[in-house]
Amino acid sequence: MTERPILAVTVGDPVGIGPEITVRTLAEVAVTAPARGVVVADPAVLRRAAAVLGLDTRVRAVHSWDLPPEEEGVIDCLDIEVLGAAELPWGAVDARAGAAAVRAIEAATEAAMAGRVAGIVTGPINKEAIWAAGSPHLGHTEMLGALTGATRQNTMFVVRGKKIFFATRHVSLRGALDRIDADQQVEAISEALTALRVFGHDEPTLAVAAINPHGGENGAFGDEEIRHLAPAVERMRATGADVVGPVPADSVFHRLLTGHYDGVLSQYHDQGHIAAKTYDFDGTISVTVGLPVLRTSVDHGTAFDIAGKGVADHGTMRSAFLHGADFARFADRIRQEYAR
Repeated sequence: MTERPILAVTVGDPVGIGPEITVRTLAEVAVTAPARGVVVADPAVLRRAAAVLGLDTRVRAVHSWDLPPEEEGVIDCLDIEVLGAAELPWGAVDARAGAAAVRAIEAATEAAMAGRVAGIVTGPINKEAIWAAGSPHLGHTEMLGALTGATRQNTMFVVRGKKIFFATRHVSLRGALDRIDADQQVEAISEALTALRVFGHDEPTLAVAAINPHGGENGAFGDEEIRHLAPAVERMRATGADVVGPVPADSVFHRLLTGHYDGVLSQYHDQGHIAAKTYDFDGTISVTVGLPVLRTSVDHGTAFDIAGKGVADHGTMRSAFLHGADFARFADRIRQEYAR
């Protein structure tokens, strides 16, 4: 086999669906993907998942990033030496499971920062479990920021090769509207354009989504477009940036998918999420931009209610891994742009 870049894959919470969707993904695409996946976990967790799925897949424990040659039908697992996770009951919040999830993220990030792997693919964690284990972080993004020293991260959704960014994220709709102003929009547009360039769009076109129906109809249905969005677009266009908008939200995502833009700046969480997930729920993945390492992720939770039953859909993990394998070619760009 020709040598391929390596991706460190974390299963997330070991008693959620993460181990199952990881094992199924690597069993399907490990040999054909343009990158080699190595899971960072307790090998026993993967063996339990393989048994649940009825897969004839061997899990091989490795103890460093000096990896043995690949073997078809074998999943390599960097043993993080957190024992006992495979003995915990499926689908229950447990501090021991949280500790295993945190340790895997730490080990994968350390390898990415050292250049031993081209990037990280993350499975779903349970926030209650990591907090019970003593983690002070709200979630993956905050943890990765602390581990890498990144001070500002944003989310880029990728759906069928198209990119969606978010001016605001996990706040109420009222809170999102309160946070939006022209300066905030300029910053969000600049970050989105930078990410598009890092991920291969040398001269990107970005559309800024409107907030109000019909883009506000010249103030009849709201004036955020007049006061904040349009001035920000004009400021960015004055720098030579190819930015358009505000474009009414009922058409901007259609125009993205039909090739008019390389990316869209969504104004609030559900505006972008609904569009992407309605179009392709299983194919929509999340990329954390602003980190000095590549990180792709599923965009769903641990699904404790079906964990251990062998019925979890692995589509999003498969997409996250394949996108990570594709984006590995940008690992140097990512490091150069965001390691500042």
